[in-house]
Amino acid sequence: MEIRTTYHKKLRLIQDDILAMASMVEKAITSSVEALKDRNLEMAHQIIADDQKVNRRRFEIEEKCIQLIATQQPMASDLRAIICVLNIITEIERIGDYAEGIAKIVIEIGNEPPLKPLIDIPRMADKVVDMLHRSLDTLVNRDADASKQIANEDDEVDNLYDQVFRELLTFMIEDPKTITRATRLIWVAHDLERSADRVTNICERVVYLVTGKMEEIGASKY
Repeated sequence: MEIRTTYHKKLRLIQDDILAMASMVEKAITSSVEALKDRNLEMAHQIIADDQKVNRRRFEIEEKCIQLIATQQPMASDLRAIICVLNIITEIERIGDYAEGIAKIVIEIGNEPPLKPLIDIPRMADKVVDMLHRSLDTLVNRDADASKQIANEDDEVDNLYDQVFRELLTFMIEDPKTITRATRLIWVAHDLERSADRVTNICERVVYLVTGKMEEIGASKY
């Protein structure tokens, strides 16, 4: 009984660490698009530097999971929870990498004039952050149904990406001089689209944690 109590206490602490890590990544995504809109190179450099903190948090959580396996004699259901944690922190860390990627694009763009007002890219960022935040709520609440719903919302991000891509492609066709600037914005949109896919993976892991069944939700990944 004491072992089980200790295990659950430590798992709750790890869960708190995951929420803190996700909060860091949510901020990074939001800040990266703000830096893009404002041509804020200082903010972009800070996002890149802060990504190391996200990476360290992931490694710290991994180490705690390994210690939990080694010291607490986890049963099958316990192991499933730990496996889910290890997968989820990997997905969160990857989303942080996408935010870092956007920040690097901001630095590449520098002070060049904007190609167009940014409308759909900020919408994509807002949606990704919202999905990520709520996906972690489903982890805390062990809510498989809510996880499935969030995963299905990935279509909204995909649709925004398609819209951005088509619009920027039109710019490039009409004026080849815009190709470089348009391509950079397409890279940003792609990073956000992939971030939403990572959130879908988190949701699938929550479903597995709750039901014990691995299933792919929504459209196939690519």
